[in-house]
Amino acid sequence: MPLHVPAVPGPWPGGALDRAGAERDADDLIGTIRAASDTRVLAVLGDAAPVADERLLLLGVADLPSVLEWAFLGRSADGAALLLAVVEEEPAAVAAAGARWAPLRSVGGDLPADEAEILGTAVALSGWLRDAAFCPACGTRTILRQAGWSRHCPHCGREHFPRTDPAVIVLVSSADDPDRVLLGANAAWGGSRYSCFAGFAEAGESLETTVSREVWEESGVRLEAIRYRGSQVWPYPRSLMLGFRARAVRDDEARPDGEEIVEVRWFDRAEIGAALRGETAVQLPGAASIAHRLIDEWYRGIE
Repeated sequence: MPLHVPAVPGPWPGGALDRAGAERDADDLIGTIRAASDTRVLAVLGDAAPVADERLLLLGVADLPSVLEWAFLGRSADGAALLLAVVEEEPAAVAAAGARWAPLRSVGGDLPADEAEILGTAVALSGWLRDAAFCPACGTRTILRQAGWSRHCPHCGREHFPRTDPAVIVLVSSADDPDRVLLGANAAWGGSRYSCFAGFAEAGESLETTVSREVWEESGVRLEAIRYRGSQVWPYPRSLMLGFRARAVRDDEARPDGEEIVEVRWFDRAEIGAALRGETAVQLPGAASIAHRLIDEWYRGIE
């Protein structure tokens, strides 16, 4: 029967899931857990999981007759094992429970913190399980180990693990007015949505260098007072978003790169507040993203 994950309070962006990493090397851990009566399963289809009444819907093992890959996510607060089931079609039990399939990027900000963490972990791991079945060195099909957390190549002996690519995202405040921030409109959004500046860390870069380079490339602004604010898993396809705040050296340097960023604009606190409340045509990042958190914290005066 479908089960709802219990509510366990935890700070954003989570921290309540016990990953129980020491258990992963146990012989046939997946088989043992699948046989346990209290095991709960989160099915993931692409980047979506079943949600009912704004909560993750967990299933029983018997509810999933067809699974592409299994993995051990960890244990919930009551000690029950939590499995990931990577599926390629909707299990009948999901529809029977009246649940909907919800992508992480759409629902992550509305779930309780512990459930958002579980969903982020599951989507990140499922993408790797689905897309990295073959050894990138020799092309041989790999063998899953550590309850779904590593792959072994039987031909060349290499061990492979899920990748996480560091990316930075930064909210830039004004050099002249602490009540203004700079946001950019990405060409991919048709110029209608404004967000913080972001990009991937390159080989040999520190995160602070990445922050400075990305903002300079996208907006022409030089930065000072760069401060780390927090991180968020963002498995699109395998990013870890590292959030920063920084201050512009000069406001009048701001200009879009014309390719990735089509417009940059200074917003005052009142404009940001109205946009957060949905009172203007300006669209800001969704609540599931760390960009929303950075903007919202600045608006509320959280330092």
